[in-house]
Amino acid sequence: MQPLSAQSGQPLSADSTSHPRGLYLLFATEMWERFSYYGMRAVLVLFLTKAMMMDKAFASKFYGGYTSLVYLTPLIGGFISDRYWGNRRSIITGGLLMALGQFTLFFCASNYGPAESHALSHWLLYLGLGVMIVGNGFFKPNISSMVGTLYSATDKRKDAAYTIFYMGINLGSFIGNTVTSLIGDTGNPSDFRWAFLACGIAMLLGTAVFNWGKDKHLHTPTGEQVGLTPVESGGIMGVYALLPVLLALILGILWLDSAKFPTIAPLLGVAVLGISYMIFSDKSLSGADVKGIMVIFIVSFFVVFFWAAFEQAPASLTFFADEQMDRIIFGYTLPASIFQNLNAIFVVIGAPLMAMVWTALGRRGAEPPSPLKMAIGLAFLAAGYLVMCFGVTNLQPGVKVSMFFLVALYFLHSVGELCLSPIGLSLVNKLAPVKFASLLMAVWFLANAAANYLAGYMSSLYPDPASTGPAPELLGFQINNLYDFFMVFVVSASAAAIILFLISGKLAKMMDARNYPAPLPKA
Repeated sequence: MQPLSAQSGQPLSADSTSHPRGLYLLFATEMWERFSYYGMRAVLVLFLTKAMMMDKAFASKFYGGYTSLVYLTPLIGGFISDRYWGNRRSIITGGLLMALGQFTLFFCASNYGPAESHALSHWLLYLGLGVMIVGNGFFKPNISSMVGTLYSATDKRKDAAYTIFYMGINLGSFIGNTVTSLIGDTGNPSDFRWAFLACGIAMLLGTAVFNWGKDKHLHTPTGEQVGLTPVESGGIMGVYALLPVLLALILGILWLDSAKFPTIAPLLGVAVLGISYMIFSDKSLSGADVKGIMVIFIVSFFVVFFWAAFEQAPASLTFFADEQMDRIIFGYTLPASIFQNLNAIFVVIGAPLMAMVWTALGRRGAEPPSPLKMAIGLAFLAAGYLVMCFGVTNLQPGVKVSMFFLVALYFLHSVGELCLSPIGLSLVNKLAPVKFASLLMAVWFLANAAANYLAGYMSSLYPDPASTGPAPELLGFQINNLYDFFMVFVVSASAAAIILFLISGKLAKMMDARNYPAPLPKA
């Protein structure tokens, strides 16, 4: 049976340049979800410090705990989707839970003021974030996995489809960040509630759009519905009954970790050890498989250094923009959180240009191997923080830094992201044996979870000018000022880049030649 056009119902060639309407349905759904997530994240640490009156160190660690759990729960949600719910039910349930979490934060931000409601606001804060963490676990691993099911295995449009879908992510991030910065980050702490309300409405819109079009537009080229509940599933309602248990577990972990009983870091360690044992104890793996898996683990380790520094954007870099940067343009003071938008802008502009660079180098036989590209990404990351070091050198009290330095940092970090993030994800897909594809993708998620947790800890070392206590320390190094703080990231990212650069040749040789093609010959 030939593929059918979503528009006309006529046979559709795999060489056609048009795309099924299902792609645009997923595009819109993901766009609204990213509006919700990035919009909330943009103002979260400012809400914690300006409305909930947390100190910067506590707010940073709390932020790190939240975002690390955001990357952990998709491991559970993906398992439940595969075994019991299917993609569609998981996406709708996850979307509704995330909307509920945002509305809970709206009520939290509406009641933070009076002293008698202080305890209630903190309870609502934990509850709202916990519900969003659970919802994200069901939504995140399922929406992107549905894109490929709309096309045949040999369809040449698939790469373009993922590019379009990725544009939806960045568009949602840009719109969400812009809206929440303008209506929430106004200097009046009571206005943060409107940011959370907007994010909740956006999440409801995304879920409603998906529910409206799922039956009509989500099907294979041969007309078969995709993302349905597995035929053999028998525990659909049982999973719903377990949701309160999962929420209680998440809330317990989040509370314990924020109460100075480290919980998330040991959990990450146990998960890595467990997955490692499950994979490497398999005797059926070939020598090439083992080498490829080792490469995935090694590059995932270096990815932690990248994202831990990169994810300072909604944390310490937002503190910096709020307190130390001249944000006035033509008499208007830009919200501190809006500068996070620069990353989305630079990525959208730079992605096709970067693809052209790699293609041109490949035609000349000069395209670097994936590990070397990732080392280059780390070098750009270090360069971004080095620019910041120049900006804050000998900074005097009361003097504001030009926004040029932060713009330059976001530009360099965005180039670094394009060198590392899509390359690393592609590397995992190419090297993972089929039987362990999901587990090795879990390793990638765990690396991101660890990085976000570390990002929160690193942000807690931000030298608060209002603090009268001792200067924060890292491995015996005292962080007395902003120069010292940014230099920590210069040194760590540079060291990681140099080490990865030195071993990139060895890693390239370890890659399975079947999955890692040699560079194209020179023209």
